[in-house]
Amino acid sequence: MSASNEAAPPILVQELLEDGTVLALTLSQPKGNILSSPMLEALEAALAEHRDRQALRLVLLRGAGGNFSFGASVPEHEKASAPKMLATFHRVLRGIASYPLPIAALVEGRCLGGAFELVLCCHFLFVTPNAIFACPEIKLGVFPPVLAAVGPHRMPTAACERLLLTGDDVDAATAAMLGFVTTMVSAASEKNPDPRAQVLEWYRNKLRTLSASSLRQATQAARERSPLVGSLGEALDVAERRYVTQLIETHDANEGIAAFLQRRAPAWKDA
Repeated sequence: MSASNEAAPPILVQELLEDGTVLALTLSQPKGNILSSPMLEALEAALAEHRDRQALRLVLLRGAGGNFSFGASVPEHEKASAPKMLATFHRVLRGIASYPLPIAALVEGRCLGGAFELVLCCHFLFVTPNAIFACPEIKLGVFPPVLAAVGPHRMPTAACERLLLTGDDVDAATAAMLGFVTTMVSAASEKNPDPRAQVLEWYRNKLRTLSASSLRQATQAARERSPLVGSLGEALDVAERRYVTQLIETHDANEGIAAFLQRRAPAWKDA
């Protein structure tokens, strides 16, 4: 069979583990597991497909290739496509935050922009020591609406504002100190080839012996009136409207995205 006739590898790999009680979803789109619209739609479809699986106790998200994800697609941030991209992205994150079962993320390497926003909406977050978190959107002349809305419910408000306004990196140790990390796991090595095994060991100790039905009820009870889910309502709508009706009408927002795509320094006009 010629290469042109071969099926393209999936951008989202699905596995049922632990006797069908864990759904493992791996972002697999070189380079960087970008959260493009097709990736987001695949993630949304997989979560919907398994939503009512009776024995399911945990969904585990991971990125292939040593990095979780470099974030949302920068070309989709251009003025013509940004409104649709934001609507899709925010819909998917609302679904993750209100999913009726716990969703965990295993972060190795870089977790940037929209990927950082995504893991903040999960129930559990496991990180390796080389994990790096950042929302660098401000450096491109834009801002991350979900971090603005959700961040203060996942970390101290001052830390959230610093990350949003500077685009600074946060390493794994700092992330743990800020409180949005469940636990640290060892990085991949010769002795520990797969950090996911440690997450599954945590799962066996903490969730595997629980009733799937009761866990589902508890997960929904924890989130149905939570400030985090609430912030993904009106607060995110307000941030999204600001982005779509004000930010992308400015010169600098469009210049920042264009400069990134053209690999040059932006020429700001402060307007």
